[in-house]
Amino acid sequence: MAHGTLRVTDPAPGVRLLTIHRPQALNALNPQVLRELMQALADASGDASVRALLLTGAGEKAFVAGADIAAMRAMSALEGREFAVQGHALMRALEMAPFPAIALVNGYALGGGCELALACDFIVASEKAVFGQPEVGLGIVPGFGGTQRLTRLVGKGMAVELCTTGRQVKADEALRIGLVNHVVAPAALLDKGLELAGQIAQKAPVAVKLAKHLVQRGQDMDLANANAFEADVFGVAFGTDDRVEGMGAFLEKRKAEFRGR
Repeated sequence: MAHGTLRVTDPAPGVRLLTIHRPQALNALNPQVLRELMQALADASGDASVRALLLTGAGEKAFVAGADIAAMRAMSALEGREFAVQGHALMRALEMAPFPAIALVNGYALGGGCELALACDFIVASEKAVFGQPEVGLGIVPGFGGTQRLTRLVGKGMAVELCTTGRQVKADEALRIGLVNHVVAPAALLDKGLELAGQIAQKAPVAVKLAKHLVQRGQDMDLANANAFEADVFGVAFGTDDRVEGMGAFLEKRKAEFRGR
């Protein structure tokens, strides 16, 4: 399916693939792209068959090269803030989606593109991937959560360095500093994403949703409250049909047939 700037496919059972398709602009984010991503994410979140989401950019040069500078140049201060609020809403929706979202970074992921990848649950990068927050070179700061998610992922010192120098990080360094989970050859990027998404899709859907929820919400709590939250959610999982099926299948040495309830 096509949604203007977005291509939506289901390349494997339980897997939804969103491809940002503005190759003439290196897939740069503008208000239309943000709206269409939000709608596609809402559609996927309302589809019980979707167990994992892959997000990538069209072409070989860029995942998302950044926010659309031509569009931003004409924005007033109020319009700039509204654009940031729109971006933050999308990033939060990715974090709160009922399935893991995996960024497949095939090239440049700069500015808003880096922030979009950071909002996914984890990142698989091509060897050609390049990350960065270059906004200070434009007289602005990251506006879609880059200063905050980058800090939580790579630590304060590295986040301050990247956000104040605008330095770009290639795939090997991104792996070393914990920005990405995997680095693969460009031709293997989609296959790696499908492999990981397929592993997720085979597991109990409610348990996967709860596990993601615990990580996303717990990181902003102190350890004692986060662990108490985990204990509560652990108990909730015991009330699901999937828990009965999963434990029964394990003890009976057969494959579990999860139904997401």
